[in-house]
Amino acid sequence: MSARAPRPPARLLLVDDSPWQREGWRVLLGSQPDLEVVGEAGDGTAALRFVRTHPVDVVLMDIQMPRLNGFAATELIVADERVRAQGPPPRVVLVTGVDLDDHVPEAARVGAYAVLYKDAEPEALFDALRAAAAARDGL
Repeated sequence: MSARAPRPPARLLLVDDSPWQREGWRVLLGSQPDLEVVGEAGDGTAALRFVRTHPVDVVLMDIQMPRLNGFAATELIVADERVRAQGPPPRVVLVTGVDLDDHVPEAARVGAYAVLYKDAEPEALFDALRAAAAARDGL
Protein backbone atom coordinates (compact mmCIF):
# COMPACT_ATOMS: atom_id res chain seq x y z
CA MET A 1 0.00 0.00 0.00
CA SER A 2 1.47 3.35 -0.99
CA ALA A 3 1.36 6.46 1.14
CA ARG A 4 -0.84 9.23 -0.11
CA ALA A 5 1.04 12.30 -1.37
CA PRO A 6 0.42 15.40 0.69
CA ARG A 7 -1.95 17.91 -0.88
CA PRO A 8 -0.43 21.20 -1.94
CA PRO A 9 -1.58 24.24 0.03
CA ALA A 10 -4.95 25.72 -0.94
CA ARG A 11 -4.36 28.83 -3.09
CA LEU A 12 -6.24 31.85 -1.74
CA LEU A 13 -7.17 35.23 -3.20
CA LEU A 14 -7.92 37.95 -0.62
CA VAL A 15 -10.44 40.59 -1.72
CA ASP A 16 -11.29 43.63 0.37
CA ASP A 17 -11.22 47.35 -0.31
CA SER A 18 -9.28 47.88 2.93
CA PRO A 19 -5.54 47.19 2.61
CA TRP A 20 -5.45 46.81 6.40
CA GLN A 21 -8.00 44.00 6.28
CA ARG A 22 -6.08 42.21 3.52
CA GLU A 23 -2.83 42.60 5.48
CA GLY A 24 -4.45 41.15 8.60
CA TRP A 25 -5.78 38.16 6.68
CA ARG A 26 -2.42 37.64 4.96
CA VAL A 27 -0.55 37.58 8.28
CA LEU A 28 -3.12 35.32 9.93
CA LEU A 29 -3.32 32.89 7.00
CA GLY A 30 0.46 32.83 6.66
CA SER A 31 0.56 30.89 9.92
CA GLN A 32 -1.16 27.93 8.24
CA PRO A 33 1.06 25.63 6.14
CA ASP A 34 -1.90 24.29 4.16
CA LEU A 35 -3.19 27.76 3.11
CA GLU A 36 -1.25 29.97 0.69
CA VAL A 37 -2.15 33.54 -0.27
CA VAL A 38 -1.43 33.85 -3.99
CA GLY A 39 -2.98 37.27 -4.60
CA GLU A 40 -4.94 40.25 -3.39
CA ALA A 41 -7.53 42.55 -4.91
CA GLY A 42 -9.19 45.74 -3.74
CA ASP A 43 -12.57 45.14 -5.39
CA GLY A 44 -14.61 42.58 -7.26
CA THR A 45 -13.49 43.76 -10.69
CA ALA A 46 -9.84 43.19 -9.81
CA ALA A 47 -10.74 39.82 -8.27
CA LEU A 48 -12.42 38.67 -11.48
CA ARG A 49 -9.40 39.78 -13.51
CA PHE A 50 -7.08 37.87 -11.17
CA VAL A 51 -8.97 34.55 -11.22
CA ARG A 52 -9.15 34.67 -15.01
CA THR A 53 -5.35 34.50 -15.22
CA HIS A 54 -4.18 32.76 -12.02
CA PRO A 55 -5.10 29.41 -10.48
CA VAL A 56 -7.07 30.02 -7.27
CA ASP A 57 -8.83 27.47 -5.08
CA VAL A 58 -10.67 29.82 -2.72
CA VAL A 59 -11.58 33.51 -2.81
CA LEU A 60 -12.00 35.19 0.58
CA MET A 61 -14.04 38.30 -0.25
CA ASP A 62 -15.77 41.15 1.52
CA ILE A 63 -19.38 41.72 0.52
CA GLN A 64 -19.38 45.51 0.70
CA MET A 65 -16.87 47.02 -1.74
CA PRO A 66 -16.90 49.81 -4.31
CA ARG A 67 -17.21 49.23 -8.07
CA LEU A 68 -18.23 45.56 -7.91
CA ASN A 69 -19.43 44.19 -4.57
CA GLY A 70 -18.84 40.66 -3.30
CA PHE A 71 -22.21 39.32 -4.41
CA ALA A 72 -21.85 40.53 -8.00
CA ALA A 73 -18.22 39.43 -8.16
CA THR A 74 -19.08 35.96 -6.83
CA GLU A 75 -21.78 35.50 -9.42
CA LEU A 76 -19.37 36.48 -12.20
CA ILE A 77 -16.47 34.38 -10.90
CA VAL A 78 -18.43 31.12 -10.58
CA ALA A 79 -19.99 31.52 -14.04
CA ASP A 80 -17.09 33.03 -16.03
CA GLU A 81 -16.05 30.87 -18.99
CA ARG A 82 -12.40 31.95 -18.81
CA VAL A 83 -12.29 30.92 -15.16
CA ARG A 84 -14.03 27.60 -15.90
CA ALA A 85 -11.60 26.88 -18.74
CA GLN A 86 -8.90 26.46 -16.07
CA GLY A 87 -10.91 23.84 -14.16
CA PRO A 88 -13.50 24.07 -11.41
CA PRO A 89 -14.06 27.70 -10.43
CA PRO A 90 -12.75 28.78 -7.05
CA ARG A 91 -15.09 28.52 -4.10
CA VAL A 92 -15.98 31.89 -2.62
CA VAL A 93 -16.17 32.57 1.10
CA LEU A 94 -17.84 35.92 1.66
CA VAL A 95 -17.31 38.01 4.78
CA THR A 96 -19.35 40.81 6.28
CA GLY A 97 -19.14 43.13 9.23
CA VAL A 98 -22.91 43.32 9.73
CA ASP A 99 -26.19 41.47 9.27
CA LEU A 100 -24.92 37.98 8.47
CA ASP A 101 -28.42 36.47 8.44
CA ASP A 102 -29.60 39.05 5.93
CA HIS A 103 -26.80 38.09 3.53
CA VAL A 104 -27.09 34.29 3.53
CA PRO A 105 -29.94 33.97 0.98
CA GLU A 106 -28.21 36.28 -1.51
CA ALA A 107 -24.87 34.53 -0.97
CA ALA A 108 -26.49 31.18 -1.75
CA ARG A 109 -28.21 32.62 -4.83
CA VAL A 110 -24.92 33.86 -6.34
CA GLY A 111 -23.05 30.63 -5.61
CA ALA A 112 -20.95 31.50 -2.57
CA TYR A 113 -19.68 28.57 -0.53
CA ALA A 114 -20.05 30.27 2.87
CA VAL A 115 -20.58 33.59 4.63
CA LEU A 116 -18.72 34.58 7.79
CA TYR A 117 -18.49 37.60 10.04
CA LYS A 118 -15.25 39.52 9.56
CA ASP A 119 -14.52 39.10 13.25
CA ALA A 120 -14.95 35.31 13.24
CA GLU A 121 -12.48 33.38 15.34
CA PRO A 122 -9.35 32.40 13.39
CA GLU A 123 -10.15 28.69 13.63
CA ALA A 124 -13.59 29.27 12.12
CA LEU A 125 -11.97 31.14 9.22
CA PHE A 126 -9.36 28.40 8.72
CA ASP A 127 -12.05 25.70 8.84
CA ALA A 128 -14.24 27.52 6.29
CA LEU A 129 -11.33 28.01 3.88
CA ARG A 130 -10.19 24.39 4.21
CA ALA A 131 -13.73 23.11 3.67
CA ALA A 132 -14.16 25.35 0.62
CA ALA A 133 -10.88 24.11 -0.87
CA ALA A 134 -11.87 20.48 -0.23
CA ALA A 135 -15.30 21.08 -1.80
CA ARG A 136 -13.66 22.56 -4.90
CA ASP A 137 -11.47 19.47 -5.16
CA GLY A 138 -14.52 17.22 -4.73
CA LEU A 139 -13.30 15.75 -1.46
